[in-house]
Amino acid sequence: MLLADAESQLRDLLDIRIRLTGKRSRLVELKKSIGQIDESDRSAFAQAVQALERDIVSALETGEARLTERINELKIERERLDVTIPGRRPRTGHLHPITILRQKIEDIFVSMGYAIEDDREIETDYYNFDALNIPDGHPARESQDTFYTTDGFALRSQTSTVQIRAMERRGVPLRVIAPGRVFRRDTPDMTHVPMFHQIEGLCVDKGITMAHLKGTVTEWLKRLFGEDTVTRFRPSYFPFTEPSAEFDFSCFVCHGSGTSNGDRCRPCKGSGWIELGGSGMVHPNVLRAVGVDPTVYSGFAFGFGLERMAALMYNIDDIRHMFENDVRFLKQFK
Repeated sequence: MLLADAESQLRDLLDIRIRLTGKRSRLVELKKSIGQIDESDRSAFAQAVQALERDIVSALETGEARLTERINELKIERERLDVTIPGRRPRTGHLHPITILRQKIEDIFVSMGYAIEDDREIETDYYNFDALNIPDGHPARESQDTFYTTDGFALRSQTSTVQIRAMERRGVPLRVIAPGRVFRRDTPDMTHVPMFHQIEGLCVDKGITMAHLKGTVTEWLKRLFGEDTVTRFRPSYFPFTEPSAEFDFSCFVCHGSGTSNGDRCRPCKGSGWIELGGSGMVHPNVLRAVGVDPTVYSGFAFGFGLERMAALMYNIDDIRHMFENDVRFLKQFK
């Protein structure tokens, strides 16, 4: 018998009790009619009615007791625990691929003497543009490229804003990296999302040259991908650095050959090189904006996106997967 069936039968039995012994039952009518019976037959009639009542009540109580006992047994059985059954192992958590990569890079730079800086994600126009030598009318200032909140405030489009605040707060010399989220008005597709992660590095001291920049970038890439990693720098333009360069590194799969297992290498698309980010010597106007004399101090800066790098390292076709919180995707990166 199931628990629900037993409880249903107990309710039915209570209804029967009301019908047989309630105020409107036939038994009550018989008890009321005792006084109308002839005196010679009244005693025998009353005894018969009382005997009938005892039989009915006894039968009902016996049935109720049995059903109640059975219901209690079924409840105990339902709640019983078999301590010999193996338990369910809790599913352990793990880090997101972006976090895994970021921590690896942070560890490398900390071992090279860099400090990790972070700051606000909503910034003023001064820190977003003016202090970074981005002039009025530059496309980056347009609302189709930047998320403006209220007048004079916008979501940062690069973590260079952290470098400005770090120089204001710490002074020079300094060596910092600034990992964090940045925001740009990009239409989401396989290689673009409006919110992504960047790491930017900054080193300011006396006598810093382009050679220090090339050596630093080459060193951390070798520590991440191996000693055979080669870097190259291509001339470019950024408002906050002069001279400026984009830097690439030799593919970590084909090691610069362009082919892997007889086919065109997928990460580098057969070129042997992977484009990573931008760099350059800190523009004198940026140093002046934070009160540093560019005739005494010089520095270099570089930056790159984590999503593209993680997609290459973990063979992810669509960077949007990293933001959809699909457990089937995320559990691969333990």
